[in-house]
Amino acid sequence: MANSITADEIREQFSQAMSAMYQKEVPQYGTLLELVADVNLAVLENSPQLHQQMVNADELARLNVERHGAIRVGTAQELATLRRVFAILGMYPVGYYDLSQAGVPVHSTAFRPVDDTALQRNPFRVFTSLLRLELIEDENLRKKAARILAARDIFTPRCRELLDVYDAQGGLDEKQAAEFVREALETFRWHSHATVDRETYQALHQAHRLIADVVSFRGCHINHLTPRTLDIDRVQALMPEYGIEPKAIIEGPPRREIPILLRQTSFKALEEPILFNGEHHGTHTARFGEIEQRGIALTPKGRALYDKLLSEAGSGSDNLTHQLHLQDVFSDFPDSDVLLRRQGLAYFRYRLTPVGETHRQHITPGDDPQPLIERGWITAQPIIYEDFLPVSAAGIFQSNLGDEARGRSHGNASREAFEAALGCAVEDEFTLYQEASDRSKRRCGLL
Repeated sequence: MANSITADEIREQFSQAMSAMYQKEVPQYGTLLELVADVNLAVLENSPQLHQQMVNADELARLNVERHGAIRVGTAQELATLRRVFAILGMYPVGYYDLSQAGVPVHSTAFRPVDDTALQRNPFRVFTSLLRLELIEDENLRKKAARILAARDIFTPRCRELLDVYDAQGGLDEKQAAEFVREALETFRWHSHATVDRETYQALHQAHRLIADVVSFRGCHINHLTPRTLDIDRVQALMPEYGIEPKAIIEGPPRREIPILLRQTSFKALEEPILFNGEHHGTHTARFGEIEQRGIALTPKGRALYDKLLSEAGSGSDNLTHQLHLQDVFSDFPDSDVLLRRQGLAYFRYRLTPVGETHRQHITPGDDPQPLIERGWITAQPIIYEDFLPVSAAGIFQSNLGDEARGRSHGNASREAFEAALGCAVEDEFTLYQEASDRSKRRCGLL
């Protein structure tokens, strides 16, 4: 359609609006943004090489706008409608995550941009979990929860209308896009009035805190919004000085020269006043603050090594001991870009240097990039990991759900059932990273 606004522009508007809304709802999130901005600025000032590397890779502009959110929905219909909402924002389901093995009764995907340009502009992601009602052991409670979920609509009537307008027109104009952002945002807003009475809430809560969080309210309130830091260890150390109590340990891999995958920490969930049906007052704990540090995406071979070492390392009770133990175990994981490339452990994006451009005719498909890198014809830049780690996600959830959530295994989740609810297949993250690397090689004449 003529005069339509791009998905990148709508996503930018939406992520900014969500950040502003969440800052009003959870003031500590604003403090978290200040802390992360201070740390990032200090890192870049103290490391001109990293600063230049991020500039060269077009990564710097996205740093301060980068966020990921997390939501939980209760029905297949809610998940399928969210897929339509996120498609307008240029965000698509990538990856399948089974959190039931860690005692969290959901399975999940991450809605995010998938092409290079969109990721550079604004890599907003929403980790989206679908409640597995079949894991509620009490049959009567399970049926009651299903009835409660079936009776609600987490989308405004106008949001639904605009979804249909988008489908009919093939896009939205500027005015429609602004209205769509406002209407869609209502789905993610916090509501202090529960849709259930206190007795029902307590029964759901006893089955699992997360079940109560999903079923008891009229929206899928955003439960955290996560800025990206360049030094999560520094953020963890400084959080108490900013009046924030961090979780016990940083999740994910240890600190390294070449960061890999994803490291995460958070502050404890807030206890918030709510009003049950019947006007009974109570409290609910679900929303928290999270920070992440992103590193290079790993190939299937690299990921297998990471998973093996993480399993060997286990977990610790205090962060210092845990991180030192992790570093010891992960000494078996190469920590140089040359070795990561040579051993096929990580994904890189290749670019011709100005000198390389003048020698383009001497580069042929199948050439080993390493000699060309050493000659100064080509640069290899890490491809940032845009996705999530199920063990880390479960660790964050557990730290905010209480220790009683640990150790409950509910069997294998069904990817096929999740995709049926979603209404499409999820994209494979390894394929996306490989395609990004291949595109860059093709531009250089290496493929």
